[in-house]
Amino acid sequence: MIKFDVITIFPHILDSYFQESLLKKAQDKGLIKVQAHDLRNFTDDKHRKVDDTPYGGGPGMVIKMEPVMKAVESIKHQAPGIKKRRVILLSLRGKKFDQKEAHRLAKYGQLIFICGRYEGVDERVAQYIADEEISLGDFVLSGGELPTATIIEAVSRLVPGVLGKRESLEELKGSYPVYTKPEIGKIGGKIRRVPKVLLSGDHKEIEKWRVSHS
Repeated sequence: MIKFDVITIFPHILDSYFQESLLKKAQDKGLIKVQAHDLRNFTDDKHRKVDDTPYGGGPGMVIKMEPVMKAVESIKHQAPGIKKRRVILLSLRGKKFDQKEAHRLAKYGQLIFICGRYEGVDERVAQYIADEEISLGDFVLSGGELPTATIIEAVSRLVPGVLGKRESLEELKGSYPVYTKPEIGKIGGKIRRVPKVLLSGDHKEIEKWRVSHS
């Protein structure tokens, strides 16, 4: 089982996503566990404030390091038996996430995600608390929650038992075009047919076609 812990100021933002489809089934089977943690629960501020103005001036607010540190320590303390874990900060400066990275992360027993907001997170989090920084790509979002959900799904698919069949893994079958009924259909007034080779029953030729179109 892999345990995914998400540190965020919006702990319910991904509830519906994690309670649908394969991710829900995987949790019901005990193959994965996804838990969100409200960063505001780890601040000493009576107003539950977790951010402050940046040193050196500039717009926006910065997530403070203390509540993040306390959240990470608390999560680790709750699962003392897990020896192989990784603390990940979602960051534009991080390593680009891809399928190779998904395979690497799938080898851990626990992944702890730190989701930033506002102008970012105090740099000391990246330097001394997180084990690494990961980016989903060269674009800007309002927070790290959506990238975290993407990583969790990509990693979860690699956990044995999450998918019905191993052949369902996209990387195994390739990203070739797929078709279903009807065999002949009209789009924009023109007849559009399924490629004849897929109707031939010749599995060797079908496999060659799929490889050539991947």
